[in-house]
Amino acid sequence: MPKGGRKGGHKGRMRTYTSPEEIDAQMKAEKERRRQDEEEGAALNDSQTEEKIPKSDSEDSEEEASQKRKGVEGLIDIENPNRVMQKTKKVTDLELEGPRQLSRREREEIEKQKAKERYMKMHLAGKTDQAKADLARLAIIRKQREEAARKKEEERKAKEAAVAAAAAEKGLHTLSLK
Repeated sequence: MPKGGRKGGHKGRMRTYTSPEEIDAQMKAEKERRRQDEEEGAALNDSQTEEKIPKSDSEDSEEEASQKRKGVEGLIDIENPNRVMQKTKKVTDLELEGPRQLSRREREEIEKQKAKERYMKMHLAGKTDQAKADLARLAIIRKQREEAARKKEEERKAKEAAVAAAAAEKGLHTLSLK
């Protein structure tokens, strides 16, 4: 298979390019044709409007839109039901204070926060299973600490008594020199 495959252009053909001057000339000719068409259309419209009653602005814009259609669009007038037309809203028409519909995610997030708050209130009141387990654990720890403090106090008193008994045995009495 050749290097470029069949995609490439034929080698023997000569390519032609349009010069910028030609493009400018074509653009000018097209603009002149449009102006002439508009002038002719305006002259026709002037003669027709003298005979008819003046139309409103919305009817004029619809008429212009129908004139600009190309090809088959002018023959068939079908509206696409799936097409969503953008509606312009005025600032005065906007309802800022009215109830706003929340999205599913926003609703779920709010419900989640409320559930968490309810759980924390019940937890602080000691009504949840976890709170009951925590309180029981705290009670056990308090008892252990009280017992440890009691034992420490007893050991300290016993040590003091032992020191006092040892001092009495040796007969060391403090004599005052005064």
